[in-house]
Amino acid sequence: MKIEKFANRFVCDLVAYEPGKPIEETARELGLDPDSIVKVASNENPLGPAPMALDAIRNAAAEMHIYPDGGGYKLRSALAEKYDLGLENVVLGNGSNEIIELLCHCFLNEGAALIAAEHAFVVYKLMATLFGANYVEVPDPNFVHDLDAMAAAITDETRLLFIANPNNPTGTIVDEETIDRFMEKVPEHVVVVFDEAYFEFVGDAPDTLKHVRAGRNVIVLRTFSKAYGLAGLRIGYGLGAPQVTEILQKARQPFNTNEVAQRAALASLADTDHVQATVSNNADGLAFYEVAFQEMGLEYVPSVANFVLVNVGDGDRLFAEMLKQGVIVRAMRGYKLPGWVRISVGTKVENERCLEVMKAVLATF
Repeated sequence: MKIEKFANRFVCDLVAYEPGKPIEETARELGLDPDSIVKVASNENPLGPAPMALDAIRNAAAEMHIYPDGGGYKLRSALAEKYDLGLENVVLGNGSNEIIELLCHCFLNEGAALIAAEHAFVVYKLMATLFGANYVEVPDPNFVHDLDAMAAAITDETRLLFIANPNNPTGTIVDEETIDRFMEKVPEHVVVVFDEAYFEFVGDAPDTLKHVRAGRNVIVLRTFSKAYGLAGLRIGYGLGAPQVTEILQKARQPFNTNEVAQRAALASLADTDHVQATVSNNADGLAFYEVAFQEMGLEYVPSVANFVLVNVGDGDRLFAEMLKQGVIVRAMRGYKLPGWVRISVGTKVENERCLEVMKAVLATF
């Protein structure tokens, strides 16, 4: 008898999340030199971690026999100071993904509902399904969140509403005026989650923290994985109203963020030069791809994040053929966009290589 018979049905029916294909796996499967592979699939920082973060990682190595600070006092204090909040407003996560899961642990059950946009981060749907909740998907015309429609979708059963801003995989953003108008319609039984993993790349980002300071049932998610280049350490955070973060603190695992990650993140906050260099490189890369796609006559979504979504006709085929030549992009069938791929901004050399291979492959279509 298969043990699957005794597992929760809604878990067995899930399709596991597939991240961007790893470099080592690609090299192993195709017999390629790992150093020759260009990965522009996972929205990682092509400049790597900040120099100050690397120093902190080295210094932390000798103390790995000691448990980390379970409360993350130093990092939470630094984040509270940076955003003019209290320590009680900050919760740490093993990546901001863990905080998404914690929110679902705390607020979802079989009678509850989670609202998100049609082309939003697929983990929202995975988490809602995992907790047996109803996943309400709201259309997003022109790949932009329709907050009026999302507000209209709220019912007495709604517990969580996710606004990814900028959104992954579309790279689009909702402005502050639209958000403020939306917040006026949100009832008290709904926790609004602003997922701002790409916040640092936005020049004039909407102020969502004012809703936290106003004591609304709001939490803003941010991460050290993108602009700070610490994706491998899995460290993120939430900035929320105390009544929200207090519940999350009760649900998280003890020592959920490790000591190396905490120290590296703390050091990264001080290395502003690295973030500025990352943002500058990203702006150049976005401009490079947009000009190229216009010249090639390809439909794309103008992005304010560190990636761009482009329609190539057959995303799976382009992914597979580019992979053979050592360039990893991200096919978008899992987001109901089979004709599209998402390309992360790399270094100048990586961007040029990606485009060269892309043009060669598309010429064979």
